[in-house]
Amino acid sequence: MVFVLRADDNGEGGIFALYALLCRHTRFSLLLNQQAADEEISTYYGPGDANRSLPSSDFKRLIEHNKRSKTALLLLVLAGTSMVITIGVLTPAVSVSSSIDGLVANTNLKHSTVVMIACALLVGLFVLQHRGTNKVAFLFAPIMILWLFSIATVGTVVMIACALLVGLFVLQHRGTNKVAFLFAPIMILWLFSIATVGLYNIFKWNPSVYKALSPHYIYKFFRDTGKEGWLSLGGILLCITGTEAIFAELGQFSAKSVRFAFCCVVYPCLVLQYMGQAAFLSKNFSALPTSFYSSIPRLACMSLAFVTTWLMPLIINFVWNRHLVFSILFTILFGTIELVFVASSWTKIPHGGWITILLSLLFTFTTYVWHYGNRRKYLYDQHNKVPMNTILTRGPSLGIVKVPGIGLIYTELASGVPATFTHFLTNLPAFYQVVVFICSKTVPIPYIPQKERYLIGRVGPKTYRMYRCIIRTGYKDVNKDGDDFEDELVDSIAEFIQLESEGSGSNRDRSAHDGRLAVVKTSNKFGTRLSRSISDANIAGSSSSRSQTTVSNSKSPVLKRLKAEYEQELPKLSMRRRFQFRPMDTTFRQPQVKEELFDLVEAKDAEVAYIVGHGHVKAKRNSTYAKQLVIDVAYSFLRKNCRSPAVMLNIPHICLIKVGMNYYL
Repeated sequence: MVFVLRADDNGEGGIFALYALLCRHTRFSLLLNQQAADEEISTYYGPGDANRSLPSSDFKRLIEHNKRSKTALLLLVLAGTSMVITIGVLTPAVSVSSSIDGLVANTNLKHSTVVMIACALLVGLFVLQHRGTNKVAFLFAPIMILWLFSIATVGTVVMIACALLVGLFVLQHRGTNKVAFLFAPIMILWLFSIATVGLYNIFKWNPSVYKALSPHYIYKFFRDTGKEGWLSLGGILLCITGTEAIFAELGQFSAKSVRFAFCCVVYPCLVLQYMGQAAFLSKNFSALPTSFYSSIPRLACMSLAFVTTWLMPLIINFVWNRHLVFSILFTILFGTIELVFVASSWTKIPHGGWITILLSLLFTFTTYVWHYGNRRKYLYDQHNKVPMNTILTRGPSLGIVKVPGIGLIYTELASGVPATFTHFLTNLPAFYQVVVFICSKTVPIPYIPQKERYLIGRVGPKTYRMYRCIIRTGYKDVNKDGDDFEDELVDSIAEFIQLESEGSGSNRDRSAHDGRLAVVKTSNKFGTRLSRSISDANIAGSSSSRSQTTVSNSKSPVLKRLKAEYEQELPKLSMRRRFQFRPMDTTFRQPQVKEELFDLVEAKDAEVAYIVGHGHVKAKRNSTYAKQLVIDVAYSFLRKNCRSPAVMLNIPHICLIKVGMNYYL
């Protein structure tokens, strides 16, 4: 509440937020496509980063120049993230099992029967969830009502529970915000109710229980119990389970509201409730339940909090620019306490905690293999990129036949010409008259404003009609490149052409043929340099009528199949191409600018094609056996079973061209 919530990343929390802060303020990142222009994004530095120009400390330089230290830090972050995924895997199963166990507490059902009922509910929910939340809710609501009536002993409690369940299932399809607005007063009522029950138990059973607030009893407890007291800390974890999610889900609420709600409402009510339980158990020791303790996911929650605690000293020293002494004091104070709890929870590994370790190791291995393979693939692309002199010696025509249209070449390189382009020209010496190299990369910022997403530059002289567009997204941004992507891209390039002609960016090196990039901030959705108008005739429809005459007279099954695929994509194309660009009536100082804009408009109206590399990845022959296992088996398996770039980038199938490439990593 005091320290960690201050380490937010533009309002977002979690381990990724801490790692992103460290990567922005240091050179800890292992990503290779970061650029100096990224630091000009308005949300890159926060308001409290005024001291970022301070000289680096020896400790900071030691980590920055040591690749093993940066890899170890990345593995620590991936391990913590894997703990989050593990909690997400285990929590539904534990919650359902605990709920059913509590419902059948007064029956003669065995624990194995409870497990079977929980498994049946989870499998049924998993199978039916694709039908929608509201349909699944209406199916499960009567089941839960009948179940509650069958085991009920108190009718009033059953009716209240049924009403809450039905209300939750019926309203949850309306969205989290509306349901949260309804359940906020319910949670407040619940917290005040358990606080009232706690006060009742304190005064009825043992009013002197307030003495337990003194730290003196911690010393007496461990002095009298020894090892058994240390092992019992695993049960105390139930009291703090869920606190690790407060920082991870910080983006849902502000830090001030979380602090106020926790310090003024949640924490006092919980303390009163636990004191009341202690007072009750001191006089009724035989009523001590153990079912919840045996079902706590003992290890994942505490390990996640422990990883966060060990990342905070780096934030204090490198992001907040505090002295190293404060980082050491923070580590000693909080790290020691959590280390005791972590060590106690690790004793539960033989009793079911091993599943947590196994899942976390699996997720950590998967994410690191994906990172390692992508990094090696990027280094291969960077090493084999085409020198700019090779492009310049070919002349404006590049020694090929140019056809009307725009060719969008997707690459992970933020500079240079990818080998995919020359590989395509080698096999097919023809290409589109306008070439745009598109690099979609993630910047260590949660969100990037829409007006700062596009970074436009030129590749080669103006007569080459080759451009570079870097699309920057935050690590929590959702890909929104939909039907307007082509229009926004063309408008951004047109804006860049005009800004370049007006002399903006004159302080840059204008003799360079690659590397000059500018952030294009359009004043409205479709820019200012081009105007859009609905064409008189449907472009896609006219092209369809032209192609129908050719294909319908053919008996080739291949052409008929292509025609069917084209007609299937026709609605999307008609929606994407129903607008035509025209240069606005603007007086241009240079006639070459107007000519370049007209070439861009003509190419846009003709055709837009997407060229994506389709790589086959193999380890080098002289690689170690471990590297061959990672690249040839694990990384190749992930690439084949993950979504393809065409799906992730929302590329229409009929406009897609794949270029085969062999990667020897």
